[in-house]
Amino acid sequence: MKKLLTPLLVLAVILALSAGNSTAMAHLSARWQDQLRRADALAQQERWTEAAAALEEGYGDWSRHQTYLHIVTEHDAVEGAESMYLRAAAFARTQELSEFRAETAGLCAQLRLLTEMERLHIGNIL
Repeated sequence: MKKLLTPLLVLAVILALSAGNSTAMAHLSARWQDQLRRADALAQQERWTEAAAALEEGYGDWSRHQTYLHIVTEHDAVEGAESMYLRAAAFARTQELSEFRAETAGLCAQLRLLTEMERLHIGNIL
């Protein structure tokens, strides 16, 4: 029985860390998506300065979590989202509404994908 205790404890710790990571990623992704929706709503109202500021605020929040993101998820997915943030900022500067909205919608989808990739379920384990 004692021989099983250490492996079971290791598995329990891994499971707890995985669950915590999944929860953290879902929380962060929801926050970033809310920031993007706010920027999108401002852009639709033609309040471009505020939309760009809201997007910049969201990007700053995203940037502060880069180390964590690169540790826990795929680099290509993180770098893809990074590129989308930068393209959205360019569209905000040029006040191109349709392109801005398409980029922020794509970025929200990318953030949902990051959450899904870290969600604790059998498909991610196998």
